[in-house]
Amino acid sequence: MVEFERHAREISAFSSTSIEGNPLPLTAVKQILKNLPQNITDSQKEVVNYNDALVMLNEQLEKQKALSMNLPLILRIHEIVVKGLLSKDKRGALRNEPVFVNDPHLRKTIYWPPDHGDVPVLMNELINFVKQNVSRLDSIVLAGIFHKQFVVIHPFIDGNGRTVRLATKVLLAGMGLNTFNLFSFENYYNRNVTRYFQNVGVTGNYYNIANKLDFTAWLEYFAEGILDELNRVSKELDTAVIDPSSELKEYHKAMLAHIEKKGFITDREYARITARARPTRALDFNKMRTLGHIERFGKGKATYYKLKKNE
Repeated sequence: MVEFERHAREISAFSSTSIEGNPLPLTAVKQILKNLPQNITDSQKEVVNYNDALVMLNEQLEKQKALSMNLPLILRIHEIVVKGLLSKDKRGALRNEPVFVNDPHLRKTIYWPPDHGDVPVLMNELINFVKQNVSRLDSIVLAGIFHKQFVVIHPFIDGNGRTVRLATKVLLAGMGLNTFNLFSFENYYNRNVTRYFQNVGVTGNYYNIANKLDFTAWLEYFAEGILDELNRVSKELDTAVIDPSSELKEYHKAMLAHIEKKGFITDREYARITARARPTRALDFNKMRTLGHIERFGKGKATYYKLKKNE
């Protein structure tokens, strides 16, 4: 599993920086993260910084299980992402000047984000919205709303995209879908980068469009990306040689305990005994089948799982 985790970080660092125009190929990214050279270019710094942020956040999650989504955390992420790329006063600090989003192909400005004076209030509103809806909205829907609204606010001078993709991973992890260890939704966005910008981006003046934004297309794309990456990892797990005794997490053990007590388990029952999000529950069931612990019976909503007979 260590190999899976390392590969996921490499893919995330490569994909998230590539989305923003970083020219380094995946092979170069792997070499940089393996050797960590001292004198590096800005393109290399972007990769190293993103990986550093991934490692820091994953370590915090392993200690605390969940991280509270708040402004200090977002600022800390940004500080790491742009280390050595922005002046010290702009690292880990909300912007205090206007910014514009330009289209390099059209060679003109296409979006005017909110005035910098409004950014602190807008960010607090977004964070409060997340906190108030953690138990009300589906985890993927809430994370998708957070992601796009963050981009709309454009709270930093630079590094907004990399910061929001990391913050989104934290938010998903807190709701039971930890994307740090095994998969990278950034990978899907990079492979479909045109659609990413078409759906997450907006055009016009913020104050003219703020109350008219439609998140539907973006949320569909966002969910599609997570499910696509889950399926990719699921296939890799099918062919991986894993030591079951060292890889079972508490939620896997809870699944087995429930089956031993009741004789079977459904997705609905698994959702009740764990905090795992729906896509992650599907991955859990697939992993447990791959490891030879359980068997699947039925189809669709009537699907249930029992202990494999040869255990």
